Amino acid sequence: MTSQKRYLLGMLTPSSNTVLEPVTSAMVSALDDTTAHFGRFRVTEISLGENALGQFENEPMLAAAELLADALVGCICWNGTSAGWLGFERDEDLCAAITERTGVPACSSVLAINEIFERTGVKTFGLVTPYLDEIQEKIVANYASAGFTCTAERHLNLKVNFSFSEVSEARIEDMIRAVAAEGNPDAILVFCTNLLGATVVDRLERELGVPIYDTVQTAVWKSMKVCGADPARVTGWGRLFQELD
Repeated sequence: MTSQKRYLLGMLTPSSNTVLEPVTSAMVSALDDTTAHFGRFRVTEISLGENALGQFENEPMLAAAELLADALVGCICWNGTSAGWLGFERDEDLCAAITERTGVPACSSVLAINEIFERTGVKTFGLVTPYLDEIQEKIVANYASAGFTCTAERHLNLKVNFSFSEVSEARIEDMIRAVAAEGNPDAILVFCTNLLGATVVDRLERELGVPIYDTVQTAVWKSMKVCGADPARVTGWGRLFQELD
């Protein structure tokens, strides 16, 4: 008897995150051959303070990646957004280091967004986050340097990572609608993997007529592609899964 092919998605997770695990699992719950598996490392605060920046050094992430590799996952994805303010090259270097350390192909939610923007011709975007002013400014500047213009943004000026998970869907919906109305963007970006953005994407895309990309959603999409699974089988979580092969 030949066993069914299994697609095991490895996800690196901030320790204080309570959103991305249940949301990621829900996205793939209808697929009997695809499961998500998680490794945590310590992240509790998002700011430009020395201690907060030190949370994203490679070594703790690589240690978590090594444990994920024990599960024979088909990919290891950094399901977090720190490259948005630290620089996209940080995720490029991390992914290369993960593969060198574990032999497993690696990706990240932020690099997936950048790929999606390039492939779909996005030039302008609306940005929704829970972050501090200083973090939001860094994200906008990094995307501008890469050729993408933020036409409208909303942020909540929070820094405790756990608190992001307590922001209601209704609040996130209001922020998305505001940047859509103000900026007329090519796409809207919900940029935080501890924010309940993915759960509102499908209905708001239909309401607003603009693509909405959430960083938990993009992590799942890219991880499936790296593993060789068909993302189009994921339904009800936004047009990304059906429109980009």
